[in-house]
Amino acid sequence: MSVSYSRKLIHIDMDCFYAAVEMRDNPALRDIPIAIGGSSDRRGVIATCNYPARAFGVRSAMATAHALRLCPDLTLVKGRMDVYKEVSDQIREIFSRYTPIIEPLSWDEAFLDVTSCPLFGGSATLIAQDIRRVIEAETGLTASAGVAPIKFVAKVASDENKPNGICVVAPDDVDKFVAELPLKKIPGVGKVTLEKLHTLGLFTCADIREFPFARLHKTLGKFGALLWNRCHGIDDRSLQVERQRKSVGVERTLSEDIYSRDEVVEVIDYLLPKLVARIANAHADKRIKSQGIKLKFNDFQQTTIEHTRSEFHAGYFNDLLSEILLRRKERGIRLVGLHVGLKDETDIEQLTLPLDGA
Repeated sequence: MSVSYSRKLIHIDMDCFYAAVEMRDNPALRDIPIAIGGSSDRRGVIATCNYPARAFGVRSAMATAHALRLCPDLTLVKGRMDVYKEVSDQIREIFSRYTPIIEPLSWDEAFLDVTSCPLFGGSATLIAQDIRRVIEAETGLTASAGVAPIKFVAKVASDENKPNGICVVAPDDVDKFVAELPLKKIPGVGKVTLEKLHTLGLFTCADIREFPFARLHKTLGKFGALLWNRCHGIDDRSLQVERQRKSVGVERTLSEDIYSRDEVVEVIDYLLPKLVARIANAHADKRIKSQGIKLKFNDFQQTTIEHTRSEFHAGYFNDLLSEILLRRKERGIRLVGLHVGLKDETDIEQLTLPLDGA
């Protein structure tokens, strides 16, 4: 299957962002294992950790108690969301010097379309290198980059040479790069899906290319069609720059099924700072119209509950959780999601006058 490419995309991903900010601001933390989040009483969930902690097996979304068993000398650091937001804004301003076509995914990562950028003779590789250089010079933090003509390849590439690295996949190299990718690296392929694919004898994108499309679609539904396209290097999604959000949400697919309310609460505690950050990043606090929880069970069924709310309140998730857990019926939970629904901007424009420069 022949695919032609014309775009130049960069995916920038900051290296252990929250932890890196803490190490920058407190040199005593630089060479020891640290984690952001969790709690000293061993409850809660790790938000992120630095590379010394990862060497012990500590990972994001891990229960604090488990992290401390893996790394008894782990130092827990309370997150400073206001500082992270300030640094994120600084990084976003750096991006804007190269292109106005920016799709932020979170405070610490974004896609940039530099197809029309005239800097460095239009070389996306040199542009990405310069962005990383400027970020480090102006913030004291390092970033990794993936350069490719399509979105999902750029995102995968940014993880290839972490930390503080760059991976370039030229248009002529996309087919070979994708063919050799393990399926676990394809965005959206979680643990359960990966086990299904392995059962079918599918381990790489090259394996998918030789597999009957109809059977893949029957096994995985719509995701089977998406996976087929990705494995053939097809991803024509453009960057979403000025779309009007209908909701803001975060979710976590768990490495192991959970069954108790306390376990779900721990995941919610982990997700809450990320949700608050995304609400702030989207300037959506004045547009909230509802608040909801999503659960996906180990039989692949999912359920969502959402109630009308004019203001966001973290504690209200406890009420929603009590209601949605009644639908569990002894099933294990493999995904937890939190979201807020947003009012249409046209519904509130008469109530809010824009500021100068808005």
